[in-house]
Amino acid sequence: MTDTTAYPTAATARIPGSKSITNRALLLAAAATGTSRLCRPLVSADTLAFRTALTDLGFRVGAPEHDEVWEVTGVGRGPTGRADVWCEDAGTAARFLPPFAAAGRGRFVFDGSAQLRARPLRPLAGALAALGAAVTTSPGGGLPMTLDTEGLYGGALTVHSSLSSQFLSGLLMAAPLMRTPVTFTVEGLVSRPYLAMTLALMRRFGARVTEWPGDVIEVRPGGYGAVDLAVEPDASTASYVFAAAAITGTTVTVPGLGSGSLQGDLRFVDVLRRLGARVEITDTATSVTGAGRLRGGFSVDMGEISDTFMTLAAIAPLADAPVTIRGIAHARLKESDRLAAVAHNLRALGVDTDESHDRITVHPGTPVGARIACRRDHRIGMAFSVLGLRVPGITLDDPDCVGKTFPQFHEELRRLFPPTFRPASPQRQGSR
Repeated sequence: MTDTTAYPTAATARIPGSKSITNRALLLAAAATGTSRLCRPLVSADTLAFRTALTDLGFRVGAPEHDEVWEVTGVGRGPTGRADVWCEDAGTAARFLPPFAAAGRGRFVFDGSAQLRARPLRPLAGALAALGAAVTTSPGGGLPMTLDTEGLYGGALTVHSSLSSQFLSGLLMAAPLMRTPVTFTVEGLVSRPYLAMTLALMRRFGARVTEWPGDVIEVRPGGYGAVDLAVEPDASTASYVFAAAAITGTTVTVPGLGSGSLQGDLRFVDVLRRLGARVEITDTATSVTGAGRLRGGFSVDMGEISDTFMTLAAIAPLADAPVTIRGIAHARLKESDRLAAVAHNLRALGVDTDESHDRITVHPGTPVGARIACRRDHRIGMAFSVLGLRVPGITLDDPDCVGKTFPQFHEELRRLFPPTFRPASPQRQGSR
């Protein structure tokens, strides 16, 4: 059993708003008629990039209360005119905003960082062309993407979502702005909880959506109406403090993240239960209490909550038996090849790891300190920082990568676990 006497027995974590909810709500508010107020949105590199992209498209987004509230004014339709939109590193901007723009009228050019250019967009481009837009992409099928459009017609559309559910979410959110109803037949869906989140938020803004058996979704025209929305804490980000509680034998509570959450990634706490942690979920909060020791010897499909698989993989060497994580092939197409990145870093720490196309097995071991290659991926940096609570000498080659979703991550981990938290190395390798 780990000596936990130096740790606070219980702590309340300050987790920023959900990126997934913030960016979906930004788009839906821009598509609505009237002014919506988003309370406690995530303020991070990704959401600021999304907000700026909306202003590039001609929409007004104000922050009159020091970023505690964002006011978004929409006119009930897609953008018009011409615009060059820079998405930076934000995958949601590159997947959600082109369908919204295509539902408007004009010429729109979307581009982003080299990292974002490497991420696939071909299924989205094909769907937009089928709905009536003229679309060109890079030779590889990614950014830059140019849209020439007079609006989208609707109709029947088959969407292949095995690479990312974000393609489907982007098309769905644009559907109420199309001329006729749209019937989506969904094939190969990954990350189903994110689809559920999209549909719930669309309905909150007034969309008329019907789900039929066999993954068929019908969306009727009619647009959206403005709403006021409180953004939940980010469940993916909460996974790091929950995992930290599990390996340190302490209790961490995240208020505002309760049983009615829209976010599927809250299911990560069910995985922590299998590791031996105690979990309590109420209407208003979630708490995790760790035993300081982890029980392994199981296999878990994390395909629907893949943004948290790295959190599990990073702490899995501390378990008493191997842990296999499967169903995560699509995680190779995120900000980095996350499967390869996790396996590489675990091996650098001296941990025996088996990797295949869609799974990884992490064996028990005694990790040693090493420099973590973050690959500009915020989730790699945060996951291995948690392991650093138990393993001296873990540093990050890019500690600032956490700014994509949680700029105050290092400070919050230090506040929650002051005796053992070791700041990431301030040194840099390579250009950013």
